[in-house]
Amino acid sequence: NALKALGEDVGVVLPAYRDVVNKTAPLQAIAGLGLSEGNVTLLQGRLPGSSVKLWLIDAPAFFDRPGNPYLGPNGLPWRDNAARFALFTRAVVLLAKNQVGLEWQPDIVHCNDWQTGLLPALLAQEPQRPATIFTIHNLAYQGLFPYETFVMLKLPPSLWSYEALEFYHQLSFIKGGLVFADKITTVSPTYALEIQTPAYGCGLDGLLSHRSQDLTGILNGIDLQQWDPRTDKYLTRQYDVNQLSKKSINKSALQKTMQLPVRARTPLIGMVGRLVEQKGIDLVADVLPHLVELPLQLVLLGTGDSRYEAILKDWAASYRAKLAINISYDERMAHMIEGGADIFLMPSRFEPCGLNQMYSLRYGTIPIVRRVGGLADTVTHATTETIANGTATGIVFDAPSTAALLAAVAKARSLYRNKHVWNQMQRTGMSRDFSWAHSATEYLELYRVAMKGATNGA
Repeated sequence: NALKALGEDVGVVLPAYRDVVNKTAPLQAIAGLGLSEGNVTLLQGRLPGSSVKLWLIDAPAFFDRPGNPYLGPNGLPWRDNAARFALFTRAVVLLAKNQVGLEWQPDIVHCNDWQTGLLPALLAQEPQRPATIFTIHNLAYQGLFPYETFVMLKLPPSLWSYEALEFYHQLSFIKGGLVFADKITTVSPTYALEIQTPAYGCGLDGLLSHRSQDLTGILNGIDLQQWDPRTDKYLTRQYDVNQLSKKSINKSALQKTMQLPVRARTPLIGMVGRLVEQKGIDLVADVLPHLVELPLQLVLLGTGDSRYEAILKDWAASYRAKLAINISYDERMAHMIEGGADIFLMPSRFEPCGLNQMYSLRYGTIPIVRRVGGLADTVTHATTETIANGTATGIVFDAPSTAALLAAVAKARSLYRNKHVWNQMQRTGMSRDFSWAHSATEYLELYRVAMKGATNGA
């Protein structure tokens, strides 16, 4: 939508997942795609609430399934994921080459994550092709399959090479994007630097360093309509930067909902996210014995590793006045925490972009974050200098340790007691621009560069 608003002719292509079809009807079947996998149809519609064209690759045997697009009911990846996304890729190649009767060919094909990794690789084999952009949302997910899958998919034999799709004797979908795309992006500038190091590169840091001149970090935007404290339907009382006193009403409502004592002066820390080590939940579990002794309250919402779920439940049962846990994902509760908490905790071990810290800033909820990925790019640490010049928006710590996390919490508590500084930080955070409009202008410039200098890959 942001690119469309800039005057660009934009179309989105997705597999015809069952939920997507249900949410985007009416759809029109406009072409049959002559693919060897069988009955594959191109459906056309519009993104909901938008004039952006939407095309769905309809192959019922591959995509008409309940629930998660990538995982089966057992929580494991669908066993035919390689075939599913190879089919999707081949269908998009036809669309990109203007071979489906639309009389429309894109100048740029923007691919996202390993599921589309084969697309730049296959388009690179074509003499006349659009430029390609490949975005890494999380390098840890790479789409790795055995060599037999490469053979089964009947991919060009020339692509079986360590300089192409082979990765330690496996087929790597993501390498198709990293090797062959004209330009590579990640979802934050800091993450673009981190993945060129062994600590965060997931075995691909050498390749990414080799392509560093083609690698850019562009911060994700957030949905400013869905996440707006002035209009948020889930809040007890809407508010804005000039009505911050009303935020306390949402704090009381959150405390009541989570069965915590209503204490206006007690700092309330919120955390929303997957309860897994990537998100630093192990650090939180380690500091709980210390946190429950402090004059604060903690509300956590999320699901994840059953071990951490059990730990959190046990502590919450023992410290009902200090700790409240909701083991689920509840959209309403996520909004209530952003609107009602004083402080938001994101101690991630790595975080390509992160969204909750941006939601928190927009809601005047001061974030505590680790200095990684998008967290480092979006939160300005409160120092004597940044407080004095009015740029501080949160607390940032470095080491993934309990000592560093406890020190960050102590700093937040100290700042919370200084209402003038706290209010200034809230206002500064709420004034930050995290809209997709800002990110779209950066993408548009990158598209122009890619179109001018498109090559056949690295």
